[in-house]
Amino acid sequence: MSTTFTSCKDDDDAPATPKTITEIVNSDANFSLLKQAVTKAGLGTALAGPNLTVFAPDNAAFAAAGITSATITALTEAELTDILTYHVVAARVASSAVPASDKVATLQGENLYASKNANGVFVNGVKVKTADVSASNGIIHVISSVLSAPTDNIAEVATATPNLSLLLAAVVRAGLADEVSAAGKYTVFAPTNAAFVAAGFPNEAAINAAPVAAVEAIVKAHILPTNVFASDLIAGATANTLQTGVSLTIGTTPPSVKITGSANPVSNIDVAGGLYNIVTTNGVVHVIDRVLQ
Repeated sequence: MSTTFTSCKDDDDAPATPKTITEIVNSDANFSLLKQAVTKAGLGTALAGPNLTVFAPDNAAFAAAGITSATITALTEAELTDILTYHVVAARVASSAVPASDKVATLQGENLYASKNANGVFVNGVKVKTADVSASNGIIHVISSVLSAPTDNIAEVATATPNLSLLLAAVVRAGLADEVSAAGKYTVFAPTNAAFVAAGFPNEAAINAAPVAAVEAIVKAHILPTNVFASDLIAGATANTLQTGVSLTIGTTPPSVKITGSANPVSNIDVAGGLYNIVTTNGVVHVIDRVLQ
């Protein structure tokens, strides 16, 4: 009696080899614009390196940011490199490891601000819509818009915004200019000039005539020592400010803040005007319509 042995091909049972981040981007039609940008910037090899996390805008995210294929073609290699490397962290960061709020260094050099709450996971207030896409060399989190690296700190943003000139005067009077220029992850709720006028400070002279301690207390009550984007606002939540013993209570309809326990009206965040989630090198600014008192 003879026995016949039938061999099985090894390929039938072998698990698929995991793709690198670059291979995933190149093979997914939803990443065609990202692929174009990575290719033009010459970053394909870099994104195949070890232990990376990429916050990856898909085609819809590029469209939301107003970036088309023609836009990418018009950008230089250096400009694309600056944009793309701001989306990359040199470590594997699963969504489960994203903190409630913190700053994270990117390959570009500037920080991005990550947060996690009941609304989901966010970077610079931009929602992660598909998390934890596993690659052989790291993790991809698909995001809903393209991120822009900040170039100015909080003090520089205030200086460049005429409608915040009285806030800037108050910061200087309070002796806090160095603090809001230094490295950190602050959140500033920034009252407009009209808000200062309504609060009894019609001009810079009035601010400079007020006691330093009083101005310092006002300014510190508008600053949180951590990053809080609009996506992090949870109705009824409170957050401690730099002013000892003063916290802010959050509102969401509309987005607003008020000093906890104050009988004064809430200060509304200027969402309609787009003056919120202003990313800086040391935190985030939201413009508000009343001085917190």
